[in-house]
Amino acid sequence: MSGHSKWAQIKRKKGITDQKRGQIFSKLLRAVSVAAKNDPNPQYNPHLKAAIDKAKENNVPQDNIERAIKKSQEVKDTESLLIEAYDPEGVALLIEATTDNKNRTVSEIKKILSNHGAKWADPGSVMWAFEPDIDGHGWKPKFPQQVPSKSQEKLIRLMEELDNHGDVDEIYTSADISAE
Repeated sequence: MSGHSKWAQIKRKKGITDQKRGQIFSKLLRAVSVAAKNDPNPQYNPHLKAAIDKAKENNVPQDNIERAIKKSQEVKDTESLLIEAYDPEGVALLIEATTDNKNRTVSEIKKILSNHGAKWADPGSVMWAFEPDIDGHGWKPKFPQQVPSKSQEKLIRLMEELDNHGDVDEIYTSADISAE
């Protein structure tokens, strides 16, 4: 009966939820670190304040947030990227990433895109289809596209794989995912 005890079942479930929570925490803390690069004081840095608020909404411990801010002041070699791409159906994708090695991140994202039949786009060729969010911390499509459900599934798989990449912070698409 090994592996059938109540503790073994709890341990298995807890391990999965802890792993997902850890991934969310690391993304949120990376956003805090990037925002804190300019100014570590949230009173004078609205991007940092927004990142801290989002982290607190997701129950990130305060000491982790403070550690991320402190660490961002020590390390100066990370870089923010805005990558533009099209999926096989022509849906525009904007990918925000933060990395310490631009060449590695770009090649890994290109590989993910090519595995899903998506294409790397030249700078500015996708950007025209988006406008800044109301709060100025993201992007929204100017002209949302209706995408058939079969294509939606492919797009969602692509976005999930990109989201699982350690350096990718946010993914924006011109597709109206909710429409069928």
